Amino acid sequence: MTDPDAPVLFAEPGSSFWPLLWGPIFAVLGAAVEAMSGRVHTVAWPLVGLALAGIAAVWVASRRRVLCVRLTTKTLTQGQETLTVERIAEVDEVGTPVGARVLGGGWAVPRKFTEVPVRLDDGTVVLAWALDGEGLRAALAGLVGKSPEVE
Repeated sequence: MTDPDAPVLFAEPGSSFWPLLWGPIFAVLGAAVEAMSGRVHTVAWPLVGLALAGIAAVWVASRRRVLCVRLTTKTLTQGQETLTVERIAEVDEVGTPVGARVLGGGWAVPRKFTEVPVRLDDGTVVLAWALDGEGLRAALAGLVGKSPEVE
């Protein structure tokens, strides 16, 4: 359903890769503190760094899968759900009804993300979301053919 050749109009990866450095940095700091007091455990600290980097890798991979937002000229991808742009009827002046379905498969808009109500071609309202909600709304409005209002 996704077209890899379609130009990307808006994208948020969900997470960067820099948290993978937390474990090794902690291990280096721990070894440095231990070196000030005597013997350094040269096998334990690299293992601690690798273990923490592995835990962070699982966390980063999960966030990149579940919290990614990608808008092309043909599709809107929210987490693991993809919606064709042709189904989007309206972005501006769409209210948020109680119980509106959240795109991406979650029960609610992810924490720290801004909801963007979108009316589909069948009249239902769904909630798209992004860290930069105004940027996503503007990109969607440009695709739907309505320019966003500047406040």
